[in-house]
Amino acid sequence: MVRKCVLCDERRAVLRRPKTHQQVCKDCFFAAFEDEVHRTIIDNRLFKRGDRVAIGASGGKDSTVLAYIMKLLNDRHGYGLDLFLLSIDEGITGYRDDSLETVKRNEEQYGIPLKIVSYKELYGWTMDEIVREIGRKNNCTFCGVFRRQALDRGAAALRATKMVTGHNADDVAETVLLNILRGDIARLSRCAAISTGDDGALPRSKPFKYTYEKEIVMYAYFKKLDYFSTECIYSPNAYRGFAREYVKDLEAIRPQAILDIIRSAEEFRFSLTAKMPEQGTCERCGYISSQRWCKACVLLEGLNKGLPQLGVSKSRGSAKAPSASSRTPIFLA
Repeated sequence: MVRKCVLCDERRAVLRRPKTHQQVCKDCFFAAFEDEVHRTIIDNRLFKRGDRVAIGASGGKDSTVLAYIMKLLNDRHGYGLDLFLLSIDEGITGYRDDSLETVKRNEEQYGIPLKIVSYKELYGWTMDEIVREIGRKNNCTFCGVFRRQALDRGAAALRATKMVTGHNADDVAETVLLNILRGDIARLSRCAAISTGDDGALPRSKPFKYTYEKEIVMYAYFKKLDYFSTECIYSPNAYRGFAREYVKDLEAIRPQAILDIIRSAEEFRFSLTAKMPEQGTCERCGYISSQRWCKACVLLEGLNKGLPQLGVSKSRGSAKAPSASSRTPIFLA
């Protein structure tokens, strides 16, 4: 028996939405997917007309679909945004160099200008060089810290007023669980926010906050979008992987669990007596930091001194800034 789409009751259903379990046709799935992202943008007032929006683009499924959707909705609904693709070249041979070729094709396919910023230019190190120095145990710590700062510096070079990333509902749920497991109250209090840094120079937002990863994959597949699907060669041992597997297990039992985790984090209330770190600026590079030196500068200090564990080891006390006589990190203006 041929199943009809439950939304239009006309066309043949070709997929079941992981988020709702509705049997739908391709056209109704596209319409629902796009409308849900549009509603998320509008309901949360993520942009205003004239914003220059940097789209964090890795070439993977999430950022590729995000670039496609941002272009589509900007044109369809007249958001009035100037869009840019912003990619970070971490210097991972056989992975990032290949994925950047995908982003370059996306630039042509979507007509969105692209800027690429590299770790080598910013920090004087590639991830390949860092891994050779420190091994694979803590490499994701370095990459995560450097990547976040590189995105901000690249966006500043584009004179962007907003940044969007492809973080989806699964990613947000994983982050909530990770911060609970780590007892990181400061990050737990803000990790489920759809937009961060609203009081700073460059707010970041997640238009896919309520969008399931499986639906992003389906959208990319049925739209025949051009994206890079290989996993980073240095990430299999990342701690986040354990939270990811747990979220997938929960989803298999009860798909609503992903949104339940997110909504739980949104409703958390924190003790007024809990001391949260005060945000300031790094004494060395001027980047935002709750310590005298930002995490990137501390990590670079360790690398440049041949002490790569300097910024990796955890301590309960305030981190001390290394000596000012050390080699200065390289940053773009």
